[in-house]
Amino acid sequence: MTDIADTINAMHRAVRDADTPKGQGRSIVLSRIYDADVEDVWEACTDPERLGRWFMPVAGELKPGGSYQLEGNAGGEILRCEQPRLLRVSWIYGPPQQDGFSEVEVRLTPEGEDRTRFELEHIAIVPAEFWDQFGPGATGVGWDLSLVGLGRYLAQGDSFDRAEAQAWSESAEAGELMTASSEAWRAAHVAYGAPEEIAAKMADATTKFYVPGA
Repeated sequence: MTDIADTINAMHRAVRDADTPKGQGRSIVLSRIYDADVEDVWEACTDPERLGRWFMPVAGELKPGGSYQLEGNAGGEILRCEQPRLLRVSWIYGPPQQDGFSEVEVRLTPEGEDRTRFELEHIAIVPAEFWDQFGPGATGVGWDLSLVGLGRYLAQGDSFDRAEAQAWSESAEAGELMTASSEAWRAAHVAYGAPEEIAAKMADATTKFYVPGA
């Protein structure tokens, strides 16, 4: 595993307001560059076998207009699929809520022959009581971990060991990474306009959620 500070600094984070068909929501955006060509990154994110190695097993009718379900996690519909540049899906935990909205969009941009800029945007209408407790880090830290996993998978290829990666996610080093990620989302929240004290309180709650005893 690379140095934690370098891993955190490899990602750019932003918090934004977002209009949705169901009202005002919020958006978190993560981006980083991977040392892999755009087709490789696209396949790692859309091929079921490859996606299941570094992210989660997925089932469904994986084509535009189809639906998907991640094992033990979110599911939804595939809204747009423009190979190898853009993928947008609805992102729903449990039964859809009438006034809810949650979508994830992945955008890939070539940065030369063997590098790809990966950008993920998660737009959602977040219940006020949840946002007021945790802020953007509640979702952001989880996505940070996913992007770290994708980076390790792209770098290691066939030698990537899912069981080893799962064991690492429960290690003290992973706890340090999640703590640093929560702090990075605090900074992004302040840049968005949140008062320092409020952002710090939310980040502290997020850190304790991901790293009990922190």
